[in-house]
Amino acid sequence: MGTPDAVVIGAGPNGLVAANILADAGWQVVVCEEQPEPGGGVRSGPGPADGFVYDHCSAFYPMAISSRAIGSLELERYGLRWLHADEVLAHPLPDGRAAVLSRDLHRTAEGLDELAAGDGAAWRRLYGLWEELGPHLLDALFVPFPPIRTGLRLVAKLRLTGLLRFTRFALLPVRRLAEEEFSGPAALLLAGCALHADLMPESAGSTVYGWLLAMLGHQYGWPVPEGGSGQLTAALVRRLEQHGGVLRCGDAVRQVVVRGGRAVAVRTASGEEIPARRAVLAATAVTQLYGGLVGWEHLPPRLRDDLRRFQWDYSTFKVDWALRAPVPWQATGVAGAGTVHVAASLDEMTEYTAQISMGRVPARPFLLAGQMTTADPCRSPRGTESLWAYTHVPRRVRGDAGGDLTGSWDEREREAFADRLEAQIERYAPGWRELVIARRITAPGQLQASNANLVGGAINGGTTSVHQQLVFRPTPGLGRPETPIAGLYLASSSAHPGGAVHGACGANAARAALHATRAHAQRAAAAGIRLGIGR
Repeated sequence: MGTPDAVVIGAGPNGLVAANILADAGWQVVVCEEQPEPGGGVRSGPGPADGFVYDHCSAFYPMAISSRAIGSLELERYGLRWLHADEVLAHPLPDGRAAVLSRDLHRTAEGLDELAAGDGAAWRRLYGLWEELGPHLLDALFVPFPPIRTGLRLVAKLRLTGLLRFTRFALLPVRRLAEEEFSGPAALLLAGCALHADLMPESAGSTVYGWLLAMLGHQYGWPVPEGGSGQLTAALVRRLEQHGGVLRCGDAVRQVVVRGGRAVAVRTASGEEIPARRAVLAATAVTQLYGGLVGWEHLPPRLRDDLRRFQWDYSTFKVDWALRAPVPWQATGVAGAGTVHVAASLDEMTEYTAQISMGRVPARPFLLAGQMTTADPCRSPRGTESLWAYTHVPRRVRGDAGGDLTGSWDEREREAFADRLEAQIERYAPGWRELVIARRITAPGQLQASNANLVGGAINGGTTSVHQQLVFRPTPGLGRPETPIAGLYLASSSAHPGGAVHGACGANAARAALHATRAHAQRAAAAGIRLGIGR
């Protein structure tokens, strides 16, 4: 390879999607990754016991399978195979029943009606809204803001009155939606989905986020890559390399070289300078790019103050277990679900998020759990289960609502809080802890050590709250991947549309770079014509 056309910093899903799109356009691309292996949060490995496979961070991928950016790469041709559990999501209840979301809408609605008459019909209405607007919303979600074409189609479809009603729906806190639409626990499915981010039941926008994930479960499912999440990364890497891209791992980029107001190269930890003829794409946390890889002397003074106000999402604490048998859930329907939400009620979810907001380690943490062998039988030996669960904790701990944890997350605190997670599952599956062969605990600092983009254990690249979405992400502006430096693009989840594995942040950055290059070539050609006429 000669001089690269582009250097991509970071080999997570956004960086690899961006690199593939540029390679498809004929660009020579080099991807630089700090860690010894690619993937970022999309990696897997052996453990926590012999014969088991665990995912380092992300595991289920409704956004990936629905993403236009990832779908266009046809990764199935490069070895990726999606698998589904029998049920998408289950939320066990204290009385031994469960709310279950299936790919089958009718089965889901019937189950919700059994829990509370009329809730099935309300759920069908939510899916009817999705059938009407879902494709347009996905088109709008995955492109740079503002999505002009999609926006015009939505306005034409809904007209003013319908648009206002949908906007109200989108801004509703999920607790208010529960009061308006449901008489039973159906809303717990939506509230749990909203807590995949950092949206409490009282947060504006928590309804639309929960609705989006739940409806994707009906339309696409929440699949897993066969063999582990790392197989999604492996397919992206294989595709890139077959299209001429180069991946360099284990040599971190320490500086974006700026000359004449333009990004022209990167400098790595080894001191090597890698030129970039056309663009540098930074699939890194925005706080690492501005004032880090790019010095403040190259940036507008206002940006420094804006970035000081950038808000991270909550920190994350994760435990992986190797079980000698599946979890003995009391409620019917939970055993077949790939994903399980664990919380007794909407009030318990509110209490959990309120404690985090006050800087307190939650006494009864909400758990997002994954039954990986249930979804993919090759994740562990026959008859066993590879299980994980994560919860959120404060970024800065000021107290503990359930004990004496300080947020140091030393060995004692890691073990104690992991026991607290296990106690939550025990409420709905008595005796399950006797099945544990081994467990692996990952505290916030360990998440960041394995992936510098997970700053303080934040897994969404910044809060999902409405004040830091769209034109406010990462700072007030246009919500686009362009930066104040010519030829430099923000390609991480710190950019619109934010967290989750959809590759849209990387795709938007790649397309912006391609567009800028075409525009420059057109301007140069026009100038040449004018000069020719002048002669």
